[in-house]
Amino acid sequence: MPILFLLQHTATQQKNRGWRMLSSTLLIMLLFVVLGTLGACGSRNRTAEKIAQDSKKAEDFDNSLTFNAVTLEEFDNKGRLWWKVKAAQASYSKDKKIARLQQPTGEFFQDGKSVLQVKGQQGEVQQNGQTIFLRGKITATDTRDGLVMQGDELEWQPRKELVIVRNNLTGTHRQLKVAAKEGRLFTRTQRLELQGAVKAQATNPALTFQSERLIWQMKQQTLASDRPLQIDRFNKTVLTDRATANQGVADLKAKTITLKQNAQITLADPPTQLASNDLVWDLQGQTVASDQLLTIDNRQQQVTLSGSQGRIDLKSKMLYLEGDVRGVGEKNQSQLNADRLNWNIVTQKFEADGNVRYQQGQPPLNLTGPRATGTLRDQNILVSGGRVVTEFVP
Repeated sequence: MPILFLLQHTATQQKNRGWRMLSSTLLIMLLFVVLGTLGACGSRNRTAEKIAQDSKKAEDFDNSLTFNAVTLEEFDNKGRLWWKVKAAQASYSKDKKIARLQQPTGEFFQDGKSVLQVKGQQGEVQQNGQTIFLRGKITATDTRDGLVMQGDELEWQPRKELVIVRNNLTGTHRQLKVAAKEGRLFTRTQRLELQGAVKAQATNPALTFQSERLIWQMKQQTLASDRPLQIDRFNKTVLTDRATANQGVADLKAKTITLKQNAQITLADPPTQLASNDLVWDLQGQTVASDQLLTIDNRQQQVTLSGSQGRIDLKSKMLYLEGDVRGVGEKNQSQLNADRLNWNIVTQKFEADGNVRYQQGQPPLNLTGPRATGTLRDQNILVSGGRVVTEFVP
């Protein structure tokens, strides 16, 4: 049992035998009523069961072991303070294994140093101090970096160095705001695992994250998800770009986002959609790169481009593709193939190099050669640099 310090001892030593008999009689009568209405109403049945459970729990506690203004402490195997909880009132169960607390406030320690300050409306200390529960408007503050978590329930497992906040979790930090159904904070590694309808809002860079699972490594300043996620980028309050993928990692310090599996980035300026199984978005360097098949869809110009790998410079609006490059102009049914391609997304001008092949529908025409320049939009193509073959299709 945790060491108990009584700051003010008010013992409720009264053992009223008649009251206990009356309570038991009332409980038996209530159970008869519940049994008589089992088939009539399922919800009443569940309510009665809950009342019976609460009554049973109440009987498990001894009124003679109720104390006011108490402090409970526990030490680790090296004699260092492990946790300390103060409460307005504490009641011990008859077997002395559970302490029920009212208005608890506490502090959790690691290697003898404070890591978390907590408070709630009610609480329990279980298993000889191995598990602590707080319930009702709980607040937990990390004393090292200022993370503040709020929710409806908190569980502290000191042996696992784990704090779990359940139900309506919200968290605030100088770098991030989060919301989820549940959060698991591993205090030693400062790793926060968020689960269930996760939303996170970063301040620098200005990004919002949505997923069913998100892992925040606070020391490394990274956010990662192995589930489908959506990342939105804002200019003040205006949404500018959106990224989606089956999994991804955002490095808030380096200002980079790595997306994998069915990754897509929709850019507002220029209006372009990029797709690949591996995209690296450098927010500070203003580039998007992929070492796998990269597809670029410019719906405004009705042009689709692809290559085995590529990079977009968002500052200069230039696209660079390599390996099995293919460009298709939907408007005039034109197609360009090459080994390498430099493409200006705004002007649509390009330079193609290596095994260039150009085809168009109207008028029917095929061109092949080492190099080519021009625009697909107005079918202005110049093939040059050695042997050039022009084929007019009747």
